[in-house]
Amino acid sequence: MGAVTGKGMNMELLRDAFAGKRVFVTGHTGFKGSWLAFILAEAGADVMGYALPPAGGPSHFELLQLSHRIAHVEGDIRDGAALDSAMMAFRPEFVFHLAAQALVKESYTDPVTTFDTNMMGSVRVLDAVRRTESVRSLVYVTSDKCYANAEWVWGYRETDRLGGRDPYSASKAAAEIVFSAYTSSYLSSRPDLGAASARAGNVIGGGDWAADRIVPDCVRAAADDGVIQLRNPEATRPWQHVLEPLSGYLLLAVRLRQQPQEFAGAWNFGPSSSEVRTVREVATTVIEWLGRGRVEIVGTPPTLHEANLLQLNCDKAHQCLDWHPRWNVDKSLEETAEWYRGMQSGADPTALTRTQVVEYFGDNA
Repeated sequence: MGAVTGKGMNMELLRDAFAGKRVFVTGHTGFKGSWLAFILAEAGADVMGYALPPAGGPSHFELLQLSHRIAHVEGDIRDGAALDSAMMAFRPEFVFHLAAQALVKESYTDPVTTFDTNMMGSVRVLDAVRRTESVRSLVYVTSDKCYANAEWVWGYRETDRLGGRDPYSASKAAAEIVFSAYTSSYLSSRPDLGAASARAGNVIGGGDWAADRIVPDCVRAAADDGVIQLRNPEATRPWQHVLEPLSGYLLLAVRLRQQPQEFAGAWNFGPSSSEVRTVREVATTVIEWLGRGRVEIVGTPPTLHEANLLQLNCDKAHQCLDWHPRWNVDKSLEETAEWYRGMQSGADPTALTRTQVVEYFGDNA
């Protein structure tokens, strides 16, 4: 396996790392998971995805016809027997855990399912890894919202306190505690297995149609030449294109395979503090790029708590992994809008996705 560095990571090096390797991905039918499964398939990996069926409405997974390119298993990560069976039969070398209930608003509506999926589902994934002797590299994805957010202006480091006021954030903090317990009690005793948790912030990109997320809401408003209503327009987020954290997960997975103990632990992947934008700025920019729709500020404040300010400190990833963001927020918004505009014009979604992957991971990146 060749050496891979953050700035120099390209498709050639991805193929060198993953071609012919068995890679198990949970949550491959979701937004981030479908992009990750596509990249791995493009790199020549032998991929098995394990996830619930795609949610209703448009699906990036279905548009890419990924079920024809990878081994597609429909299953719930809370079903330990089915998950164990799939993973142990496949005998993966790499595991990426992305399956989750990923929406803050949904966590208020159904907190039990949120905790059951994000905490106990993650327990099942870790236990399946514990039982599967072939695994050499585990990237266990949680969220930047796992931190006890005091809404201060500086970024959270991997050693900062975990916590969460809303069910979603608390479930992700719990998932991190579970990971720490499993690695300490079981996985660290396997010297050839590297395991790390990965924490990233809000991601944007083509193929996301989830409810109550700013870019999909803008796309729906633009399609009808309608209105996108903002109730918390001045809230800031560390916006990044979906390819940014995925490049970090992939790089981390390779490093864990090469040096399991050195790269174990928690890692942040996010944009620089200069890339923070308000919800209003993001919505306005996306609507302008799409060429239709308009933004409207609704006076009623949100009734459910969600953090207004959250920033990650990614010095560890910069210095130890040599991982650095490639696309600033303006480029990320442009590429996101271009993907949706291409879809509206009838372009092939696989070609749109491949073009952006090649641009991001290209040899000259």
